[in-house]
Amino acid sequence: MTQALSRLYIGPLAGLTPPRVAPAPGPDALPARLLLDPAYLEALFARFGARYGHGDRRAVASLWSKWHFSALAAHALAANLLLERDLPLGLDDLQLVQSADGQTTGLALRHAGRPLGELGGLSRFTTLLDAHLTPLVEALASASGASPKVFWSNAGNYFEYFAGALSHHPMAAPDVGEPARALMASRTLADGRRNPLFRPVRYVTPDAPDAPSRIRRLCCIRYLIDELGYCANCPLECRRAGKAAKEAV
Repeated sequence: MTQALSRLYIGPLAGLTPPRVAPAPGPDALPARLLLDPAYLEALFARFGARYGHGDRRAVASLWSKWHFSALAAHALAANLLLERDLPLGLDDLQLVQSADGQTTGLALRHAGRPLGELGGLSRFTTLLDAHLTPLVEALASASGASPKVFWSNAGNYFEYFAGALSHHPMAAPDVGEPARALMASRTLADGRRNPLFRPVRYVTPDAPDAPSRIRRLCCIRYLIDELGYCANCPLECRRAGKAAKEAV
């Protein structure tokens, strides 16, 4: 299955580095569970925040999470939707590769995952949601002071993006993204809990031709760092631009 994983990285995944799969993760990898340690997060935000002049801590944490969740969603959904495999992405199982400033640049897996088997419907994403995202979002929110909704929105943004992108993958079956879309369309999870990935993105027909049509449900708060401003699909910027266009008429 390691060879099957490596074959995934073509088409929309061509720019990504495949995860390492080995019982021993290597000297440059660190346990993902460190991300739950407040002292480690304190040092991580300081390292990563240096590129932004050590700006607002909440925005720094949000920006770090966007890089991390992008990598996580790409690998998790590729294996889940294309190979019907559940990767070992729990924080107790996973190892991370980071850049010098703390950005997640790679994943190191102890094995190539397990067949989804009876994990159908919404439950096929349980490992990703319960063993990685839920505890990490709680830790990031506690350490940074940002709302958990910010981090869930970041995760949902990339979950939605890669679920759509994989439909263009050479290995994709028809409706390959349907399980991910079903999750995002449901207000609750398989066990009845509120679904934090419910409708993370909406698509609109813009009033202005140059306005974005893909809009996040919630802002990532990167605008708290002055030199960055708003994302292209920020709901705050889209509302502001729409109001300005109407006032100009």
